[in-house]
Amino acid sequence: MTELDLAFVEGGVTAPFGFMASGVCAGIKKSGRKDVALVVAEKPCPAAAVFTTSSMAAAPVIVSREHLAEGTLRAIVVNAGNANACTGAAGVADARAMAASVAAALGCAASEVLVASTGVIGVPMPMDLVLRGVAEAAEALDLVAGEDAAEAIMTTDTFVKTTGVAFEVDGITYTVGGMAKGSGMIQPNMATMLAFVTTDAPLSSASCDKALRSAVGRTFNRITIDSDTSTNDMCVLMASGAAGGAEITSHDARFVEIAAAIEHVCGELARMVVRDGEGATKLITVTVTGAQSEHDAEAAAFAVANSPLVKTAVFGADANWGRVAMAIGKSSAAVDQARVRITFAGILTCDGGTAVAFSEEAAATALAEDTVEIAVDLGLGVGQATVWTCDLSYDYVRINGEYRS
Repeated sequence: MTELDLAFVEGGVTAPFGFMASGVCAGIKKSGRKDVALVVAEKPCPAAAVFTTSSMAAAPVIVSREHLAEGTLRAIVVNAGNANACTGAAGVADARAMAASVAAALGCAASEVLVASTGVIGVPMPMDLVLRGVAEAAEALDLVAGEDAAEAIMTTDTFVKTTGVAFEVDGITYTVGGMAKGSGMIQPNMATMLAFVTTDAPLSSASCDKALRSAVGRTFNRITIDSDTSTNDMCVLMASGAAGGAEITSHDARFVEIAAAIEHVCGELARMVVRDGEGATKLITVTVTGAQSEHDAEAAAFAVANSPLVKTAVFGADANWGRVAMAIGKSSAAVDQARVRITFAGILTCDGGTAVAFSEEAAATALAEDTVEIAVDLGLGVGQATVWTCDLSYDYVRINGEYRS
């Protein structure tokens, strides 16, 4: 990834020029917290999105895929508390009604509105509450309400996830901002639960698509909490172009720098999602090197990151490297036992496929930190990949056991 001089900026999706947002309480969530969000561009702008690969895709995903076919958006409407998934034709009609309601408020076409929902699956949408929330959100639109919007898309999240960066390219300062939600049902296979990124760089629709897919592949598609892919996953990029300058295509020299900033923002959001994994106490970074290919490295890294035995060992501060070896072995990656090296929290525990003497006390101390690194060298090639996950605690079972109560 290209090195840029990035400066952190506040505001999330409203940090770039050309965007407004809002977040209001419509009464969809039992908690009474904010549950309807809007992100609106000053005018229709180039956009791109990636959606869940689930064959049980939710109604908002079905509608949003249709609306984004032309590569242009004016607004995104999001509700939390109800996923509008497995709701049949009625759910699709409800998603269309959400888009139409936003379009009427903004004076744009319904096809220029992307719809996203998150929450409980299989429950009809309370459309009276949703439409009232949309109307209130349209009235509340503000240039500095990115935090409100980010709060309104949360479900079991324990903190708001926003970030933004400013950087200079050819004398023009551009900004990329974003927000995300998610802490469970996470191995995206596309993007992440819900993530929304904005920029005031003048990207074309095609360059939006290329930048987003590249960023997603190395960030949101490299995280896992519980290996479950949601019915509602999506990641969206909108480019207002409000900072000025000539249109940036994917063949433009400036594109590399803009794409790098988008990847940085996506990476920050992705790691926030993992750190906020349901019941999580530790962020785990799994890096596999020396694989025959990047595909093999990714397969081995995900096998380790998704292993309940590895995740519980980290939760218990137990340097049980045998569980990492087990996970590598069950993956599809090519492995030669005699070349495998495993380093647990900075401590070499396995070399040449066999145990290395190490201090259990030192390992326990290292594993007690809230950030843990597991490194695996397969010794077979130059393929490498990094995947982020979290530990598996007692609270994960409690949270999901009580999810609908």
